[in-house]
Amino acid sequence: MPPLIAHIVFSFRVGGLENGMVNLINRLPANQFRHAIVSLTDVDPAFVARIARPDLQIIELHKKPGPGAALFPQMFRTLRVLRPAIVHTRNLAALEMAVPAWAAGVPVRIHGEHGRDVDDPHGDRAKPRWVRRAYSPFVTQYIALSRELENYLTARVGIANRRVSLFCNGVDAMRFHPAERGRNALAGSPFNDPALCVVGTVGRLQAVKDQLGLVKAFSLIAGQLPNLRLVIVGEGGMRGAIESAVRDAGLVSKVWLAGERADVPDVMRSFDIFTLPSIAEGISNTVLEAMASGLPVVATAVGGTLELVCEGETGTLVPASDPQRLAAALAGLARDPARIAAFGHAARQRIEAEFSLDAMVARYGNLYSRALEGSTRRA
Repeated sequence: MPPLIAHIVFSFRVGGLENGMVNLINRLPANQFRHAIVSLTDVDPAFVARIARPDLQIIELHKKPGPGAALFPQMFRTLRVLRPAIVHTRNLAALEMAVPAWAAGVPVRIHGEHGRDVDDPHGDRAKPRWVRRAYSPFVTQYIALSRELENYLTARVGIANRRVSLFCNGVDAMRFHPAERGRNALAGSPFNDPALCVVGTVGRLQAVKDQLGLVKAFSLIAGQLPNLRLVIVGEGGMRGAIESAVRDAGLVSKVWLAGERADVPDVMRSFDIFTLPSIAEGISNTVLEAMASGLPVVATAVGGTLELVCEGETGTLVPASDPQRLAAALAGLARDPARIAAFGHAARQRIEAEFSLDAMVARYGNLYSRALEGSTRRA
């Protein structure tokens, strides 16, 4: 049977990291690798259904609050039953599971860094660096999804350069493609009038994504641009605060909180401009999806976004946590349909040239194969 990869994550629900896993598992050849997803907490069955692999194994460990080390015995037993050839942990919340993987005799233990920790958006805290350094002997290979994260691992955590591979995300440019003419109508949207200019964002409603700052920025320009509308797609703990901010600003008729949507390609084609106001980011799947959809991007100049958006060519970058600068960038673009079209066209070309999903899958497949070959030689 093909070797088994056990993908260990904190949870498996709608998100950029998880969407990348769906694409990877669906596209790696079935005769090359088998897959299991081990969630430290739980999974969303509807999201799991996006994986078209009948041999996929799903395991939920229902972790309770507290140190992850309490889960070591259960993880050890789980891996002894699964007997994977590779364990692939993702982000700090799952990193410590490299220890029971090592104890269970898993020969290849890969760890991926996909983005900043919510409580350490700039990588300045010492404790997360110490934790990463402490667990590094149990990891055989690292994957960083942006050059900024690669530099963090090598220069600040102290991981040897040879142990870190830089992989950029890829996007399915067949599913995410530009609307044929103008923007498309979206089921349930109150803003389908073609005379409107729709600014949209997609992401979890979390403080690090700073949708509150986006609402503030929109409030500064909504009165100047009567045809401007804002759509916020996603769910999360900040929803109540965002709804309150919209009400307090008197923007209920101009801002739509669309909730979680399963039709994100259609959502993208219903926007004129995509914006991502995050305080911290890795390589954002939603920015890639927006660019593939032929949208100009107005985003904060943080993390991997700097590696995706070409200033003045595919979009505009502004400082994080600066609603005034974000508002000015959105207003300037909204007033210039020709620039919207030019940026969107250049964004699509950039995706086709540099961020192919097939290339991303091939990189992962090659890394997994090389790591297995190396473990066999060492044995």
